[in-house]
Amino acid sequence: MKNDPVPFRLDAASGVPFYRQIIDQVLLAVADGRLEPGTQLPTVRQLAVDLSVNLNTVGKAYREMEIRGIVETQQGTGTFVADRPSPAGAAERKKALERFVDELLARAGSHGFHVDEVADAVAARTAGPKRR
Repeated sequence: MKNDPVPFRLDAASGVPFYRQIIDQVLLAVADGRLEPGTQLPTVRQLAVDLSVNLNTVGKAYREMEIRGIVETQQGTGTFVADRPSPAGAAERKKALERFVDELLARAGSHGFHVDEVADAVAARTAGPKRR
């Protein structure tokens, strides 16, 4: 799909299962406003082709997101971001952010960067106009 609000990317070296990376990317996109309620996600087949992964991997991510109330699947129409926030949304977002920060710091540290350098880089990156 062209102009996707979420340019899905998988990192085989991260140690995080691919289905989990898909879920985390959707959660982040919902949190930062790139995915608004009602936004249609790519089909399971299309995302599997785009990411070069098995259909079951994407299907597992979509099923878990549906169970958690992040997305809703309408038979014959597609999968959409849920209209109502999940009750555990804030707690899940916080956990996802903590995992992301831990991974970022671990990867940066393995390349010789200090926490202060990472914080400065993040601050510099976010100093510009907000993206929406």
